[in-house]
Amino acid sequence: MRAYERGESTPPLLWSADTHLAGCAECRARLAALADPVALDAAWERLDAELDAPRPGFFEGLLVRLGMAGHTARLLAATPVLRRSWLLAVTAVLVMSAAAADTLRAPDSPTLFLALAPLLPLAGVALAYGPALDPTYEMAVVAPMHGFRLVLLRTVAVLAVGLGVNGLATLALPGYGLAALAWLLPALALTATGLALMPRLGPVLAPALTGGGWVVFLMVTVTTRHGDGPLPPFTAAGQGTAAAVAALATGLLFLLRNRFDSVTPAFTHHSHGSTL
Repeated sequence: MRAYERGESTPPLLWSADTHLAGCAECRARLAALADPVALDAAWERLDAELDAPRPGFFEGLLVRLGMAGHTARLLAATPVLRRSWLLAVTAVLVMSAAAADTLRAPDSPTLFLALAPLLPLAGVALAYGPALDPTYEMAVVAPMHGFRLVLLRTVAVLAVGLGVNGLATLALPGYGLAALAWLLPALALTATGLALMPRLGPVLAPALTGGGWVVFLMVTVTTRHGDGPLPPFTAAGQGTAAAVAALATGLLFLLRNRFDSVTPAFTHHSHGSTL
């Protein structure tokens, strides 16, 4: 019994002792009298901590195995728009728009698909962070991490998934060739612009206004264009303009990076007074 208490028992005697103790209250009482109360309490605390520790999900475990720090992987895995429901919704929208574009067979470009595809990564960024939408917002606020880095981490994760899904949907439009990829630069421009406006307008309003501006711009170009050619954003000049906007917005975002940690209404959780 003393060897068992000190952890010196070895199989098969250890297994026999376990079996006997499970059915013998008298021996369990003797074992409790031999045990060091301090060591026993410490062992119970370790057991409780192990049982209460959250089990990482598949995505979080994959990121950890790839070398990412555990706390960073958990913040990324908790991103709302990386969950199955959002991905299925995005996939459904892209499949329907690609099917409609293929059915309509516009002569120069799949206008409907190109108009919707840039909005989906922007919507993902809008839903990736914020007290109203992120169930792990409190944990993210108190995480020992620069606010700008947290927003960028989640943005990169959302963009990687969103652009990947968009790219797969593009494969459904082989008849248009490279013209079916004209959504890429506008998507990067819209996302960078939405991020640059976040410190002042907040994580929801900034992308919403950016996406609304894109929709209004497309509506104006549709009503004012002449002929059946592609819309201006999907021409060579429009692609160059989108690249320039993306570069300018990225530079502005870098200049404003410290604003993500300032006390502003956009990044303040008023009920607790903590800021990001």
